[in-house]
Amino acid sequence: MKRIIPLVLSLIVLGCSSVEIVDNWKNPDIAVFESSKVLIIGMTANTEARRQFEQQLKQAYELRGIEGVMSLDIFEPDFTLEKQSKEAINRIEAILLANNFDAVLFTKVIGVEDKIAYRNNYDSYNETHINFKDDYLKYQDVYYNPDYYDEYSIYHSETSLYCLCPTKDRELIWKGYIDITDPYSVAETVNDYVKLVTIVLEEQNLMAPKSYNDKITEDAIQ
Repeated sequence: MKRIIPLVLSLIVLGCSSVEIVDNWKNPDIAVFESSKVLIIGMTANTEARRQFEQQLKQAYELRGIEGVMSLDIFEPDFTLEKQSKEAINRIEAILLANNFDAVLFTKVIGVEDKIAYRNNYDSYNETHINFKDDYLKYQDVYYNPDYYDEYSIYHSETSLYCLCPTKDRELIWKGYIDITDPYSVAETVNDYVKLVTIVLEEQNLMAPKSYNDKITEDAIQ
């Protein structure tokens, strides 16, 4: 794979969201990609999170006049949890091609990282006036005092857009590396993740922007 190409959008964080794209890559041979029917796959053991994720991406594609199909609508719910052979995937790909699919958007978690953040406001008075005794007594229980630090997890995920192009050797169109920090709400995390992916895909000319009328309708609903 060629070097990751950074974008201005790779630094975007959606408001106070815990979802951030940290890097991405686009096939340099593809300036614009226009799909008509996309299979959306979210690989997770959490069926409800997978359903929400695939449903929202399906809606995002449909707002742009593209048919989006959830993997949960064509595969068994445990499909992504079972090990599949290369032959099985080849058969699935052939079926997709026969049914006019021309792209796959595939998302998965590739790692989890546990973090500890020390609180800057733990010391309530000017540290320049502290003496050794006070300093030692205050911080001697640092590893046991929950007021001193926060523990959280970062989920490293990867979303890839593939072209189902039987005449081309290179099927990978785009790949984004997205971090999810300490998610506390499945609905909000999925919502922010989908927004971020669609923003980047639009910026990369890999997803058509919503029409003006669609934007008006969506704003009115919100």
